[in-house]
Amino acid sequence: MENKRGIHLNYSVITKIIEENSSVLDLGCGDGTLLKTLIDEKHVKGKGIEINQDCVISCLEKGVCTIQGDIDEGLIQFSDKEYDYVVLNRTVQATDHPDFVIKEMLRVGKKVIVSFPNFAYWRVRFYLLFNGKMPMSKMLPYEWYNTPNIHLLTIKDFFEFTKNNNIKILKSVYLNHSKVRRDKFLRLLPNFFAEEAVFVLSN
Repeated sequence: MENKRGIHLNYSVITKIIEENSSVLDLGCGDGTLLKTLIDEKHVKGKGIEINQDCVISCLEKGVCTIQGDIDEGLIQFSDKEYDYVVLNRTVQATDHPDFVIKEMLRVGKKVIVSFPNFAYWRVRFYLLFNGKMPMSKMLPYEWYNTPNIHLLTIKDFFEFTKNNNIKILKSVYLNHSKVRRDKFLRLLPNFFAEEAVFVLSN
């Protein structure tokens, strides 16, 4: 399981990005912890969508408005630019049709936040090189046969995707969850040194 520091850092970055009193739609919201944090700290008007029934129950127990649904089927129930932010946190790599999901997010949200584990992180590269097996790490803690991640990607892949689809990158944040952070290296070579990336997008 991923360490608590990584979770805290991820949530902290997203919480800083989102303005007070914004409207937020959190896709694949899990147990609702991020959305609950945004509601408590930024007073957002939030709603979550989650496919797992147990997670939906956890959200409701936290007082987080959540509906059960599959984001791969689209967001047809929401109108254009209905939300200030649509968030897809550590979920894009687990979707069947990530390109469709992101385009739907851009339709529904004025701004979009997407975060994902970077499969080009140096430890992941070396794991594959020296072990000859699918990498495992704190950000990718699964075996090849039970992973929910079906579309692994890198920061470089995501830049190419946004360019090819005329999507604007408003902000990018690169995270390394090790105790010794090397911010200069993250800025210079994020695709190599970042474990995770957070992007703010618009169209």
